[in-house]
Amino acid sequence: MNSENFSLSEKIVSQSYVRQGLQARRGHEQLVRLLLEQGKCPEEGWSESTIELFLNELAVMDSNNFLGNCGVGEREGRVASSLIARRHYRLIHGIGRSGDIAAVQPKAAGSSLLNKITNSVVLDVLKFSGVRSVSSCFVVPMATGMSLTLCFLTLRHRRPAARYILWPRIDQKSCFKSMITAGFEPVVIENVLEGDELRTDLEAVEKKIEELGAENILCVHSTTSCFAPRVPDRLEELAFLCAKHNIPHIVNNAYGVQSSKCMHLIQQGARVGRIDAFVQSLDKNFMVPVGGAIIAGFDEDFIKEISKMYPGRASASPSLDVLITMLTLGASGYKKLLSERKLLLAEYCDKAVTQLGSMLFTRQVSGARVVPLGVEQTVSGHTFCGFMSHANAYPCPYLNAASAIGITKNDVELSIKRLDKCLKALKKEGNVEKHEPVTVTSEDPNDQTVP
Repeated sequence: MNSENFSLSEKIVSQSYVRQGLQARRGHEQLVRLLLEQGKCPEEGWSESTIELFLNELAVMDSNNFLGNCGVGEREGRVASSLIARRHYRLIHGIGRSGDIAAVQPKAAGSSLLNKITNSVVLDVLKFSGVRSVSSCFVVPMATGMSLTLCFLTLRHRRPAARYILWPRIDQKSCFKSMITAGFEPVVIENVLEGDELRTDLEAVEKKIEELGAENILCVHSTTSCFAPRVPDRLEELAFLCAKHNIPHIVNNAYGVQSSKCMHLIQQGARVGRIDAFVQSLDKNFMVPVGGAIIAGFDEDFIKEISKMYPGRASASPSLDVLITMLTLGASGYKKLLSERKLLLAEYCDKAVTQLGSMLFTRQVSGARVVPLGVEQTVSGHTFCGFMSHANAYPCPYLNAASAIGITKNDVELSIKRLDKCLKALKKEGNVEKHEPVTVTSEDPNDQTVP
């Protein structure tokens, strides 16, 4: 209610009681005012009542919620199910317009405001998570792979003669298919084994640039977040090479926002060389449903160019989900989760890894990855030897798990107990003679340990 309605209420209910209610209302409004004024993630999380009040205020700004609205177009925010309407807080119009996912919709001021605020809050999160010089970003309702494809398609307009993408190998199908889908030829750069780590072969990258010609290369497609034994690419050195040869550089930072190391690498890479855009998943970094990503970069014009490449309007669901999450957690709550993630590292043992993986899964331990030797996998016509180990001939099989944001101490302790039971069962069957050294995975390479 506005101040006039509160004044009228004083004629019906005791003035002192109404004024208490007015003060409470002003408390909610103050939080909203600061959000609109600063465009940053609030330091402390909001209550659910404040969030719902804010979302309802946005919803009534959309034409489909106008009292007496008469829509005669083909897209008027009509919804058959009231359950679906409530699920989306009656924010039905989506975001963007046909020419630009970031454009404002005349019929949907509330949804447009939601979109702008979400992008601003997410930009703030990227900054306090380690990439301080990032200048622009937007939430896109596609997962990481398709978001990478959108970046490559945007670069095509800048480099129409280019046909190759240099890609230090990482055994994950969607990032490989993102290049194929965009119509380019991936040039796989095999990693080099240093100790038990797989690292970027910078010499091979430079040789390929000389061999193919810089003008024929669309970009270098590097990776930060990954599973051991592969570690993040040498981003600073790659960024320097890209600047030296005037080649664009796109970074797959899928679940790297939660890793201070990954974010530091991106910040340093942009400082010493060239990074055009970096892409991160919403579900992996913000604990929301699958279906969204953040495309970010250091050149505001290029990020706008990518947003304009998206055809048509887009679903507002990923933007709504991540905004609700960050308003709930606040900056302090999110930073607390980042700190807790760093402390929780799971330890696993290998041997008979395929059987061990099945045993863990049947005991409700999900997410552990088993990597046997000699696996071949063909993805979009390219055959990878030793698939999932990021190398043709990694020296040993292994099992790994991730210390990801949201994991709890109980998850770690319970998984280790169940792992121990599985190992004892295998040992009894004669498949395991002793516990051997294994690679332990978090997405932060500094957190890897070998017991």
